Amino acid sequence: MNVEELLDFGVVIIDKPKGPTSHQVSAWVRDILHIKKTGHAGTLDPNVTGVLPVALNRATKIINLLHLQPKEYIGVMRLHGDISHDKLDKVFEEFRGEIYQTPPLRSSVARKLRKRKIYELKLIEIDKRLVLFRTKVESGTYIRSLCRDIGDALCVGAQMEDLRRTSTGQFTEKDAVSLVDLQDAYIFWKENEDNSLLKKYIKPGDVILSFLPKITVKNTAFKNLSKGAPLYKPGLKNMPELSKGELCTVYTENGKFVSLSRVVLEGDIIAKPVHIIV
Repeated sequence: MNVEELLDFGVVIIDKPKGPTSHQVSAWVRDILHIKKTGHAGTLDPNVTGVLPVALNRATKIINLLHLQPKEYIGVMRLHGDISHDKLDKVFEEFRGEIYQTPPLRSSVARKLRKRKIYELKLIEIDKRLVLFRTKVESGTYIRSLCRDIGDALCVGAQMEDLRRTSTGQFTEKDAVSLVDLQDAYIFWKENEDNSLLKKYIKPGDVILSFLPKITVKNTAFKNLSKGAPLYKPGLKNMPELSKGELCTVYTENGKFVSLSRVVLEGDIIAKPVHIIV
């Protein structure tokens, strides 16, 4: 893909700094790249840093699908009392798996009790009352609330001191770029006609959906599918084992991304498009 195509349907993974909101960072990306629209996945509090995927133009239609993917964090929790390593490790174990939590007071969503899954919660180091930990959680989990609830379980209280998101789904810190580096790459492209850095930082929009199963269709089916027609068996090249209602991606034989679709499996209809991307 050339730069113009990436700007029209791409995603850039920003290493969000402390201070601005996620919405502000997304707006800065829009202004830096001189495009019409951006959208981010997974809001980070102003003082939280780390991986923030920002979709460009048409890719904003599908960026919310990243909410289906887990997120990983490295954090520091401050205890309000002295606790032994063994006791803290035992309480950490109790918080692995499915938990109930209420969003913090400063959250923009309704403070209703909700279920979330903690896939990993590891105690890395304790320095007096400061606790360094790593966690992998279901999207929508509030780490601030997790720290508060761990403190309550320890009967001493606790608060989140510092937090960094290290991954969102398949995107990690290795993919992340600073706002300054992104701006420099854009200027380098415009002034020196060198797009190498910009093409390195901006990924094709369909990588957002790379965690979904993939259906391959015959090239001859492309025209109808691109107009919103369902995928019928005669147009199918190959597909993995899929369940009815499952989301999937549709590509042509030559690797062109066609759509985000939902599996139907009714008669000759294999899937119906949710978003046409071409």
